[in-house]
Amino acid sequence: MTSKSLLLFLLILLIFACENSNKNAILKKSNWLIGKWERNSAKGNLKEIWKPKNDSTFIGESYFIKGKDTLHFENIQIQQTAEDLAYISTIMGQNKDKPITFIQNKEEEKQLVFENLTNDYPQKITYSKISKDRIMIQISGIQQGKLSSDRYILKKIN
Repeated sequence: MTSKSLLLFLLILLIFACENSNKNAILKKSNWLIGKWERNSAKGNLKEIWKPKNDSTFIGESYFIKGKDTLHFENIQIQQTAEDLAYISTIMGQNKDKPITFIQNKEEEKQLVFENLTNDYPQKITYSKISKDRIMIQISGIQQGKLSSDRYILKKIN
């Protein structure tokens, strides 16, 4: 291989490596969400667990337990697609067990905001980083003709 060919090869390799490293930059900014989170109250225990699946997807589980009963269970994914993040929720027993997709509507360093205005409720899901060991989850939208919103503060657990 000549020195010009080697130089051209290295240049192409460098360009490809730079493009690949920026490919999932939006998702990487959301690494603060990775971990186990919980909120205990008299009404029950809310837990969310987030893990990286690969360089473009986080997978999560959300469940609400009261006593020995699981009242809510949800499989969740956050996927980077092109320039957007998609929040994909599957709740058994709802929507014929098919996933519902919410699209990130704005990019902020310490907040993830997803919307799906065609969903019955919620239409908006927000994750906010309060501190390294606290997050707030807010679901909101129109429910039974009225504006409705619920907020949950969760603490990171080991």
